[in-house]
Amino acid sequence: MTSRRDLANAVRALSMDAVQKANSGHPGAPMGMADIAEVLWNDHMTHNPANPDWANRDRFVLSNGHGSMLIYSLLHLTGYALPIEELKQFRQLHSKTPGHPEYGYAPGVETTTGPLGQGITNGVGMAIAEKVLAGQFNQKGHDIVDHNTYVFLGDGCLMEGISHEACSLAGTLGLGKLIAFWDDNGISIDGHVEGWFTDDTPKRFESYGWHVIADVDGHDPVALEKAISTAKAMTDKPTMICCKTIIGFGSPNKAGSHACHGAALGQDEINLTKAALGWDHGAFEIPADVYAGWDAKDKGATAEVVWNDKFAAYKSAFPELAAEFERRMAGEMPADWAAKSADYVESVNIAAKSPATRQASLACIEAYSPMLPELFGGSADLGCSNLTEWSGYKPMISNEDANYINYGVREFAMSAIMNGITLHGGLVPFGATFLMFSEYARNALRMAALMKIQSIFVFTHDSIGLGEDGPTHQPVEQIPTLRMIPNMAVWRPCDAVESAVSWKCAVERKDGPSTLIFSRQGLPHQNRDATQIANIAKGGYILRDTDGSPDAIIIATGSEVALAMEAAEAMAGKGKNVRVVSMPSTNLFDAQDDAYKESVLPAGVTARVVVEAATPDAWYKYAGLNGKVIGMTSFGESAPAPELFKMFGFTAENVVSAVESVM
Repeated sequence: MTSRRDLANAVRALSMDAVQKANSGHPGAPMGMADIAEVLWNDHMTHNPANPDWANRDRFVLSNGHGSMLIYSLLHLTGYALPIEELKQFRQLHSKTPGHPEYGYAPGVETTTGPLGQGITNGVGMAIAEKVLAGQFNQKGHDIVDHNTYVFLGDGCLMEGISHEACSLAGTLGLGKLIAFWDDNGISIDGHVEGWFTDDTPKRFESYGWHVIADVDGHDPVALEKAISTAKAMTDKPTMICCKTIIGFGSPNKAGSHACHGAALGQDEINLTKAALGWDHGAFEIPADVYAGWDAKDKGATAEVVWNDKFAAYKSAFPELAAEFERRMAGEMPADWAAKSADYVESVNIAAKSPATRQASLACIEAYSPMLPELFGGSADLGCSNLTEWSGYKPMISNEDANYINYGVREFAMSAIMNGITLHGGLVPFGATFLMFSEYARNALRMAALMKIQSIFVFTHDSIGLGEDGPTHQPVEQIPTLRMIPNMAVWRPCDAVESAVSWKCAVERKDGPSTLIFSRQGLPHQNRDATQIANIAKGGYILRDTDGSPDAIIIATGSEVALAMEAAEAMAGKGKNVRVVSMPSTNLFDAQDDAYKESVLPAGVTARVVVEAATPDAWYKYAGLNGKVIGMTSFGESAPAPELFKMFGFTAENVVSAVESVM
């Protein structure tokens, strides 16, 4: 019978060989965590390699994503569609085995990791989703949502501030299905961490409300088996298993040092390591008995069949709930969504109200949440300012069938947790804070865009219109830089109608995240016909047109659209024909065909002015070098909003002057 150590050594060998062939990578962590992975994956993980998307699978996250050959080795050995040829192409162009695990490449990779601390935070999100869906769908005797989330993490993840944010919240929420393994090897890329990381990690996690299993020998299968079994039995709080390991385990000359953290061992050292481990096989060579010891296909298929039988009984007893669960896990919109959401947009247009767009956003959540019960909201301690707490919200702090989280002052964790919730499936999360504090969350927004997943980021208090709180809270450069994130749809609506459309587009979008940016102050309603309303979803459209070719075009977003309309009216009084283009989403407008873009912004009309209370540079691609952009070239000031808009030139009179100067 193949020994456990032989099974673990297969992971070590594949990791060494792949990194050596690429001459790039991190062999130390996979070699150090191989024994932990062997016990977890062979004795405890419930998963089906033939169906990586099975709804009730356990989720596994490698938060220390630089050790990516660990997960690639596990996926290959257990029978996922990741052949040995892909491991041989580790870190090469177009392979399924990129340098860090990337969602959507290799089957079985649950999330993109590498930026340390975000993997454990994604795992918190997945555990939240499991708990919420269990509360919404499980019935007495029918636990159809019942799985664990396992996370491997290292010292670097624990040093990153986001891990403090996320793990604190995980303890408060009592996420008993979350089990983390700390790779306590005392090494980071700069060497021994004792010079810069002396936290008492077990006490830290105990203070968060976690169950902590300290001082587990990460190379002893018996100790690991006991720790994991104990962790699974602890259902009212998350568990941290602190595993003492040796980085680069087995390497005679590099084990236990940073020399094996982020570089190939070298062929001579690999030969010595394989000899020390008793692994007498060539590069990428795995004996049949070792493959057989790892193969999880039959076990996984059986587990899924058992669950399918349970779900069939559930479906018989609760057909409507079962149909809703299937729809939501498939990511499908409700059958009546298109008609009902269109009716809501039309009703907003008819109502012609003039709220702040943050208030319009709340109205959208009120209207859309009954149509879309998978909407799962939250705010980073600013719910009463962001206006995310709709009448039907149920916070996790007091509801088993929750649809909302009070994230506390944790903008970064909120955003990465949302990504984990999205990746789990069954919920569409949105989370809110002030636009200024998108800066704290920025890397999680980037990761959502990179993974092409549907997280909805809601940012209010969008400009100097914030007023008296001053420049520390007044965003200036945030909107343009958010637009620069590839695959991020950024919306800055000018009134309640555009707000309704932006929310509608965000919940319909399945191939990437959306950022919805709303004002603190009230904004006037703009009149539109049906064609104009339809064109809002194209990102930019003609809000006010002229008879014949326009003499000039004013482009604006958000609160500045009203200024553009006033200026165009004033210019009409002077006999000038000025078109106003509202562009709530430059990303969406840029994605339209050339014919549509030309119809909105004809090349022959070069007299153009753009108005937005943000840094102006990116707007010159629409204004042209001969056009003008009225924007913010400095930080704001602390004063009432009307005074600030006047001081910084956001007045109809100044827009008129700018238009006249380019005609």
